[in-house]
Amino acid sequence: MAAGRALAALLAALLAALLVASAQLFPREVSFTIALHKADNTTVMIKLKPGLSPSCRIRMKNVIRSELNIKAGENVTFTFTCSTPEKYFIMEIQKNIDCVSGLCPFGDVHLYPLGLPRLNRTYIWDVKASTKAGLELKFSTSWLRQIEPGKTCPDSVSYNISSCIDKAMVNIGTFCRNGSVSRIKLLGGVVMSLHLPWHLPFTTSGFNIANRASIKRLCIIESILKGESSITLMSPNYPLGFPEDELMTWQFVIPSNMRASMFFHNYSLSNCERKEERVEYYIPGSPSNPEVFKLSDSQPANIAGSFNMSLQGCDQDAQNPGILRLLFQVVVQHPQVDENVTHLVDLSKEKNMTVTLHPEGWPSRIPLMSEPICLICKDPRTCDRVLTLTSGAVYRISFLCKDLSQLRITAEKGIGCMDIRWCQRKIYSLSVPKAITRLSIRLHKFIWKLLATDMINVEIKSPSLKLQHSTAGRCNASYRYSIVSATSETELNVGEFCPGGSIEKIQMRNNITIALKTFGKGFINESLPQDLKMSFVPHIKDECTFTVSPNPKTEVCLQAPNWPYGLPPSVSISWFIIVPSKQTARLEFSKDRMGVACETGRAFVNIKEETLGAEEIVCREDELLPQPRNMHHNFWVNVSNCKPVDKTRLTLQFQVTFADKPVDLGIILGVVAGAGVLTAIGLTVYCVKKKKKKTQNPMVGVYNANVNTQMPGKKGLLGKGRQNNESHVYAVIDDAVVYGHLLKESNGSVAPEVDVYRPFDGPIGSLPPSPPPFSFRKDIKCSSNTEEEPPSLMDTDQDTYTFAHQKAGQSDGAANKKAKGDTSVPLLENKEQDGLVE
Repeated sequence: MAAGRALAALLAALLAALLVASAQLFPREVSFTIALHKADNTTVMIKLKPGLSPSCRIRMKNVIRSELNIKAGENVTFTFTCSTPEKYFIMEIQKNIDCVSGLCPFGDVHLYPLGLPRLNRTYIWDVKASTKAGLELKFSTSWLRQIEPGKTCPDSVSYNISSCIDKAMVNIGTFCRNGSVSRIKLLGGVVMSLHLPWHLPFTTSGFNIANRASIKRLCIIESILKGESSITLMSPNYPLGFPEDELMTWQFVIPSNMRASMFFHNYSLSNCERKEERVEYYIPGSPSNPEVFKLSDSQPANIAGSFNMSLQGCDQDAQNPGILRLLFQVVVQHPQVDENVTHLVDLSKEKNMTVTLHPEGWPSRIPLMSEPICLICKDPRTCDRVLTLTSGAVYRISFLCKDLSQLRITAEKGIGCMDIRWCQRKIYSLSVPKAITRLSIRLHKFIWKLLATDMINVEIKSPSLKLQHSTAGRCNASYRYSIVSATSETELNVGEFCPGGSIEKIQMRNNITIALKTFGKGFINESLPQDLKMSFVPHIKDECTFTVSPNPKTEVCLQAPNWPYGLPPSVSISWFIIVPSKQTARLEFSKDRMGVACETGRAFVNIKEETLGAEEIVCREDELLPQPRNMHHNFWVNVSNCKPVDKTRLTLQFQVTFADKPVDLGIILGVVAGAGVLTAIGLTVYCVKKKKKKTQNPMVGVYNANVNTQMPGKKGLLGKGRQNNESHVYAVIDDAVVYGHLLKESNGSVAPEVDVYRPFDGPIGSLPPSPPPFSFRKDIKCSSNTEEEPPSLMDTDQDTYTFAHQKAGQSDGAANKKAKGDTSVPLLENKEQDGLVE
């Protein structure tokens, strides 16, 4: 018996565990009962969400179905076959209200019926009304905020309002809670929809219905704005077309101590057969109510107090109606302290210039409508976020802005030359006009567009400040110059430059755009010493030529245009580097190759000093660039590109370092020895003069101590031979202080031989070096020597020092000048033309 009772207890425990497990696996279905009164004229529909598989069903009287439609007067009980029906089902509750044949249920609209399943649901009120009686929807204190179609509300609660006119539906708009729209009056019937998420318990709809007299227009939307705010509204059916030949009105209720401004951000016009599409403002106190504007006009700003705005359509072309639509913004703010302060912008003497005042980041970034507004006004009622001023006029502008630091200025000026005869002597100053720098707004960019015909080129100079590449990392100024040379086919980015370098002049071909960009608040203080000048010059050989005039003992970093993306195909660039007379320049390339592989043609780098008989160094793209070398005279660096193979680019960057020339000990000893000889000769002459005061003797020469007294070397190693230089020529002195009697033999019958120096007077070119013809390429080597081999001091020349008689009519000063002068002829003469400064 005891064993039997124990077995029974065990079976009971097992049965209880099975029942609990089955209850957990198969939970009890919750039932819902919906009872609709026939007089309420309400229907309820429960259906699957679009695109979902029927994993959950509706069970009603042991019948499984995917949707349930409950009509007015029915009482239905049902369950769901899953525990989370909100994932699968949505619900629509529609109530029809007849305000034409019956009484309207004025007052608050309640949510009916109660006890509905917790599903995402949409309440729809379809109200039929006469077009002779306006129907008003009044919203609770939270009011509504209009949003663009396709956008959602933060809390997923949204209202959609449509109007019925002659059986045509017009979508007034979609709205969220917490806005400024307090009332909407509509002509005819209304379809009002309220979308609620399943998890929010709502017991009231948030609006009520009232009946008013006919409004004689499509609708009136009332918006109440308190304090500083910004709202966005759209025309009905936006972004589709506003109904043909319709009229609607927005009423804006604004405190009298506030100011409102209108901005049209997006609009389009239809094709009108009759009338004209427009907006009309009724502003209390205005002398010309209504004020009529086109949609393309700047809209009124700085409006004090409440006002109305109406949108009027037209009779459209039946074949091509087009679309009338409008999205606009209303900004309300306190009156600004300096709104009556005007700023004078005098552009009356400027030509071909525009000045645009705009928010920071414009036009790529448009400020959000929620951001604080900053307006620029041409007059108290004409204000906008962006204002463009043109040359030839005087403007008095004011600002409705709490913080002017969010505003910027962008200006553009055009300078052209179609005939070099009229503009070659003209010099233009590329500086920011004072009319701009005087404004308390930061300059963002000033653009100069330099236009000329094909055979006229542009030269820019910065004589005092000079320029340097901004990529060198040495720019401390608050502004940069961006220079671009462009044609219809190619664009050459010459580079970005800042003041304080060594580039004195840049000559460029084609049309040029120079943009001054600022980087900080210090530009106003730094803008005063700007010295960038521009002039038009005749046609130049290369696409771009730089003239570099460094300060002593400096390092200059130079790079080819389009750095670091590579020089365009078939482009030639030159640099002319000026070496001070008492210094040497050390030229060093940043890498050992050009980095380009040619598909057609060849790429070359040419280096040549500007001195007589200088060797020209030529390197091809498949050869190593020269090793660092010292340059003793002004020199040229030229690079010319080929048509490169894809993905290879010619990039060239080099440094030039300047240092004092080393002092030659041989020269010092020679000068000391020469000085000793002159001293001895002077003493001898003094003594002789004491003995013979008026003895007449022939003219003879004295040793010229101003020339090189270094012991001559081999002819092949010197730049010019003894017969080709002036180291053995003596200056002529007057015979009143002679010592010729010491040199005479046989009473003056024997005269010394005379060796006359004949300087080279052939033609010397003034253009930069260029690559030789391809057929001569085999005779030119790319030298990698860092220094010239010094001449041997042990080798002597057999030339003798001689005397030269003074020619008739030649002054002593001219003779001394020739004796001291340099006989080399420069490759490029710096001839500056005097001109007018504009």
